[in-house]
Amino acid sequence: MARVAETSTRIEDTLVRGYAQLALEAPARPRVDAILRLLDILLSALFLVVALPVALVIAIAVLATSGRPVLYRGERVGRGGHVFTMLKFRTLSADAETRLGPYLGEELVARTNAEFTSVGRWLKATQLDEIPQFANVLRGDMSLVGPRPIRPRFFEELARELPAYWQRLVVRPGLTGFAQVRRGYETSMAEKLAHDLEWIADRSVGLYLRTVAATGWRVIRQSVRGIVRRDG
Repeated sequence: MARVAETSTRIEDTLVRGYAQLALEAPARPRVDAILRLLDILLSALFLVVALPVALVIAIAVLATSGRPVLYRGERVGRGGHVFTMLKFRTLSADAETRLGPYLGEELVARTNAEFTSVGRWLKATQLDEIPQFANVLRGDMSLVGPRPIRPRFFEELARELPAYWQRLVVRPGLTGFAQVRRGYETSMAEKLAHDLEWIADRSVGLYLRTVAATGWRVIRQSVRGIVRRDG
């Protein structure tokens, strides 16, 4: 365990040295960011309370169909290069991340399809697996809206391939974002970055609320569609 912790620290130190200073020097928007943080706290607390009955049912279903652990915990890069532990309901078979570790983008999406549990495929399709991330939002690791969080090793790789990728460190990663609302999860990393940079540059209360509303509608639509397919 000590070895894992030491490795995580080295990764975070590398990110901070390489990119966090650039993020700190980016133009600040303190008033907008303060309002967005307040909305994060209020809305994530509300959503956690409302989603609690659903979360309990999901936890029991995951435990009954594929055993422990119920939650997936993974390291992700946050604002300013801070590495945090992201929470999700587990949707993949045991040790799937070990097998999927080297892959990214469309190849990762394709290989992940073979790793879904029976309940996990439906959870992923409806995005209900991400309910535990409201806790990440409350803690300040994430925002409701922003670039999707990424693993440290892939951040370093993409920051070398895409020169503007470091700008994602300017804001908190999001539970949802422009790329997910507009194009879905199979968009290329370069396309996702373009959407992320648009959010970073133009972020506002209005865009935030519209993105949250669009995501909510998408989750409801996909949940109903998933229930209909399972019944069919």
